[in-house]
Amino acid sequence: MTFGFAPSSATSTSASSVSAGSANHLARMLEPAEWASAGIPLLRSPREVVSGLHSRHHPTPATAVVAVLDHEERLTASASFARRPTVAADGWEFRNALLAQLRRVVPHDLRRRTPVRTAVLLYCRDGDERWTEEDGAWMWGLRDACTLHGLRCGAYITLTRGGWQVLGEGRGGRRPSSLSEPSLLADAVSVSDHRNTPTRSGGGAVEALRRTAAR
Repeated sequence: MTFGFAPSSATSTSASSVSAGSANHLARMLEPAEWASAGIPLLRSPREVVSGLHSRHHPTPATAVVAVLDHEERLTASASFARRPTVAADGWEFRNALLAQLRRVVPHDLRRRTPVRTAVLLYCRDGDERWTEEDGAWMWGLRDACTLHGLRCGAYITLTRGGWQVLGEGRGGRRPSSLSEPSLLADAVSVSDHRNTPTRSGGGAVEALRRTAAR
């Protein structure tokens, strides 16, 4: 005669919760093909955008920089923050973090019929330029945060030791990288919330940087 034990209801419930949590986690990320087919607007000058944000924030690995551009691709607001190491790569968590930063530096555009401003995300991380599940979670978070704040979802850019890469577009460059020193213009940047007069996203005059830069 064989004896056995049926799993308790508590064990079954726990296993179901873990399974559901894993499924939700996987659902809250975007694959490169999904991102590429989502109609994300192309940056006219991604190198200028990346260089300008790097000069203002000088991100190190595990730092995200979210920026809002106007219809002429001028920088109107930006903020940087470190990803908490205890938080899993979950699009829902990233969405909440991005939304909190957007609410802090720029008013929402929810009353407009169509978005006129675009949010882009620069994420500095370890590893190479290839897509990771963490990137997919940031993509999902950026798209959802833009919807909730009335913005158009823009480019997702990674910054690694090898340089920068606009995922889903195949455009990138070797400088700046996560190892790059801040440019000389960065010395003139004030470390305050960036909520002032728009300037070109790619650097511009030192005086303009004093008025518009943020950390």
